[in-house]
Amino acid sequence: MSQMSFDFEAPVAADVTPRRDRGLRAYLSGCAAEDAALRAYEARGAKLLERRWRGTGGEIDLILREPETYVFCEVKKAANFDLALERIRQGQVQRIFTAASEYLGHMPEGQLASVRFDLVLVNGMGDLRLMENAFGHF
Repeated sequence: MSQMSFDFEAPVAADVTPRRDRGLRAYLSGCAAEDAALRAYEARGAKLLERRWRGTGGEIDLILREPETYVFCEVKKAANFDLALERIRQGQVQRIFTAASEYLGHMPEGQLASVRFDLVLVNGMGDLRLMENAFGHF
């Protein structure tokens, strides 16, 4: 029997820069916040259609279906709800509208579909504040 050898170099501590570490922590924290938001919606009977859906106009964190409505949800996490709310900018809202319009273009109802744009805020303790129709309709 021959032995197999693999060329593998384990990452060394120097490879993990503070910036990379912050980025990884932010990514994982964002995923956890989206998981919590998704559980809240599922408890209400909503069905997940897409997660981190990316169109040419931007990304939408969660796209859900309630009985008669498509729900486009942005999730923001920060130390407290006020800081999370401050992280949403008008340009981002416009990109969400653009991406939602693109997504609806692939649905049977198209632009005539009933939609809602929600914002879920998550604080440092993992508590949620779900704001229905936070952005209004486009």
